[in-house]
Amino acid sequence: MKPDFSKGIIPAIIVEAKTKEILMLAYMNEVSYQKTLETKTTWFYSRSRQKLWNKGETSGHSQKVISIVTDCDQDTLLITVEQIGPACHTGAHSCFYEVIFEQD
Repeated sequence: MKPDFSKGIIPAIIVEAKTKEILMLAYMNEVSYQKTLETKTTWFYSRSRQKLWNKGETSGHSQKVISIVTDCDQDTLLITVEQIGPACHTGAHSCFYEVIFEQD
């Protein structure tokens, strides 16, 4: 099953293989998706810079791809990775650490 890139970019949810923790959300276009398949490391499309980027290229905090699955509409990817170092640019392990609401 191939993802649907007809709208240009699609979200990619990144999950850690060992813990199943959601690490980050990024976007992929068809080129970054193909580079991810070829290199087995995550490549994304930066909407603000309008260019490709390889996770960990400058920080060393890379992601080894374990699996890629798509949702029922083929317009979102769920990528399971082996995370090396923190995933978030802030230095946090996951980008999802700011609690807005939590039921007691």
